[in-house]
Amino acid sequence: MSDWLISIEGTAEGHRLALFLALFAAVMHAVFGAIQKGRHDPWLTRGAVDFCYAMMAMPFAFFVVPWPEPHMWIIFAGMFVIHVIYKITQGKAYSYGAYTVVYPVVRGLGPLVTVAAAGLVFGEHFAILQWGGLLLLTLAIFALAAVNLSREKVARHALKLALGWAVTAGFMVAAYTTYDAYGIRATPNPFTFLAWFFFIDGLVFPVVAFVRWNRMDNPPLIRPLMLRGFIGSIVAFLSFGSILMATRLDKVGEAAVLRETSTVFAALIGWLFLKETVGPLRALLMGLIAFGAVLVELGG
Repeated sequence: MSDWLISIEGTAEGHRLALFLALFAAVMHAVFGAIQKGRHDPWLTRGAVDFCYAMMAMPFAFFVVPWPEPHMWIIFAGMFVIHVIYKITQGKAYSYGAYTVVYPVVRGLGPLVTVAAAGLVFGEHFAILQWGGLLLLTLAIFALAAVNLSREKVARHALKLALGWAVTAGFMVAAYTTYDAYGIRATPNPFTFLAWFFFIDGLVFPVVAFVRWNRMDNPPLIRPLMLRGFIGSIVAFLSFGSILMATRLDKVGEAAVLRETSTVFAALIGWLFLKETVGPLRALLMGLIAFGAVLVELGG
C-alpha cells in the first residue's frame, strides 16, 4: 500500500485522495475535540487517549514498519516538543472555556498561519481566489466563536485565560501541521512516520494524567476513563493519520484549510449531543465556512 501511495504523490489521483482525507480528518477532529471536552477532566482524557494510542502503535513501530533513518530521530525529537506544548495549551484552553468557544478560536488561527508557513517551508502559494476563500473561512470561524461566546456565562478573568490559551494553541496547530508535513515527507515510507509519531507522541501525557488523577479528592473510575481513552485513540488514528497522509500526498496549506471545516462538524456535534441550539445565524456562518473551503479548492 505504501508503494501505491508514494506513486500517486503530486498527481491528480493523489490530490483527490488528499481532499477526501482532509475532509475525513475534519469530521474526526471535531469528534476528538468533543471527546476531550466531554464528561472527564480534559487532562485525564488526554492522558488516557495518549496511553492507548501509544500502546497500539508500539508493536507496529518496533516490528512492522521499516526502521526510521538516522536523520528521523532529530525530526521526531522536534515533533515531540511541539506536540507537548500544543497539548498543554489546548488543555489549558479547555479548562477555562466552553468547547464551542475555544475550539473555533484554536482552529480558526491554524489554517491562516499554516498557509503562510507552508509558503516559506514548501514554496506553496495560494491564488487570489484561494486567499479570498481562506479569509472568508477564517472570519466566519471567528464569528462563530463570538456567537457562541455571547451565549456563555463565564467570569471575565476565566474568559481572558481561555481565549489567551486558545490563541496560543492556534499558533501551535500551525506549527505542528507544518512540521509534521515536513517529517512525513522526510522518510520514504509514510507509515514509518505514522507509527513512530503515535508511539512517541503518547509518552508524556499518561504520566501527567496519572499524577493529576492521584492528587484528586474524588478521582474518576479508571474503567470508564480508559474506555473513553480507547475510543479517542481510534478517532485520533483516523484524524491525525488522515491529515498527515493528506499533507504527504498534496499541498499542506490546502489540506490544513479543508481540515478546519471541523468547526462546522464541531457545531453539529454540539447541537446533536451537547443539546446546544444552532439557529439561523450560526447556520449561516457554518455555510460560509464551508463555502470558503470550496473557494480554496476551486481556486487551486
